[in-house]
Amino acid sequence: MTDRLTAGLISQAAERLRPVIRHTALEPNQRLSDLLGGQVLLKREDAQVCRSYKVRGAFNLIASLTDEERRRGVVCASAGNHGQGVAFACARLGINGRVYVPSTTPRQKRERIAALGGDRVEVVVGGGTYDEASSAAHADSEHTGAIYVHPFDDVRTMAGQGTVGLEILAQCGEAPHTMVVPVGGGGLISGIAVWLREHSPATRIVGAEPAGAASMRAALDHGEPLALPELDTFVDGAAVGRVGDATFPLVKDLVDEVVAVDEGAVCTEMLDLYQTDGIIAEPAGALAGAAARELLPNASGGPVVCVVSGGNNDVSRYNEVLERSLVHIGLRHYFLVTFPQRPGALRHFLDEVLGEGEDIIVFEYVKKNNRETGPALVGIELERAGDLDSLLSRMKASPLTVERIPPGSPLFTFLL
Repeated sequence: MTDRLTAGLISQAAERLRPVIRHTALEPNQRLSDLLGGQVLLKREDAQVCRSYKVRGAFNLIASLTDEERRRGVVCASAGNHGQGVAFACARLGINGRVYVPSTTPRQKRERIAALGGDRVEVVVGGGTYDEASSAAHADSEHTGAIYVHPFDDVRTMAGQGTVGLEILAQCGEAPHTMVVPVGGGGLISGIAVWLREHSPATRIVGAEPAGAASMRAALDHGEPLALPELDTFVDGAAVGRVGDATFPLVKDLVDEVVAVDEGAVCTEMLDLYQTDGIIAEPAGALAGAAARELLPNASGGPVVCVVSGGNNDVSRYNEVLERSLVHIGLRHYFLVTFPQRPGALRHFLDEVLGEGEDIIVFEYVKKNNRETGPALVGIELERAGDLDSLLSRMKASPLTVERIPPGSPLFTFLL
């Protein structure tokens, strides 16, 4: 196996994958085009086999194994999508495999892995994060001799994922001005960057990673990959605590910019993709679109391509998606309100503090054994984000003791 990714290996991967994957659409998106003032195109990997680009890398690696390696079977760690790609490849190629997933992986993804792999694949829950699942899978590989199928830090995986870039250039009428690519461990953006730098060197490449799991940005600042001390796993398809040793130098040398996207912005883009465009995207699948609308100045210099990397979203998560989005866009706010010990204090709050179109969506006394005088957690939803200043002024003028809970505070996370 070579340790250097080249455009030639990506071409070989494209030929290997041609009979088994979908040539997904590259389609204009009017909503994002209007927001950015120029043409924005979406690469629809949410419509790929297994509903994610991950099948490209997994299948390419497994199909490249020797007969002896195939007999030993394969093992991998996955937040969900890579595991589905491995399961699909195992069933298609007749190879036994085990997929280790963190406990945070949505049930829908775990069930799909089992369904795709059939009797060829066993799903094992290994730890609370991707990195813990990865450690368990590596230990399995060392103990059993099964081939470890890395989700990003293997040239064969990166070559398969790089075929997304190959397809985009073949589909695009003109060279993209900017390519926005979601980043987890760095396999997808590494593969795309290698292809673009040889075939469209002027294209600007922007990586988008979740703010709560910005491991590539941390590695670039540090000068080498390092483990994040804390990890927000909400964007589960891109929540990687340490980027790859093989992907990092390619990103450092070939990618123009890596940006961190607030999880709330990701949720807002997920909802807009669904409600306006009819696209079901998982959080990682909305990363590129969220980065484009939040962080790119405009699209007037030429086409902007955003990779919608996956569509495996669990419908049970939409309450949290809506909550995070409303907080992010400034329509939902939370406060600790201490009411004075006199009659009518709550009525005063309702009549004098709340304004027209301001609704209480949460009201709960924090101290269960002192309901009459203890602080209450109060959630308020506004009609317009600009109404917050007026609400805060009325709170300050009232006799109530009010403490606003900022979205980024540990208290906010604990209470909600």
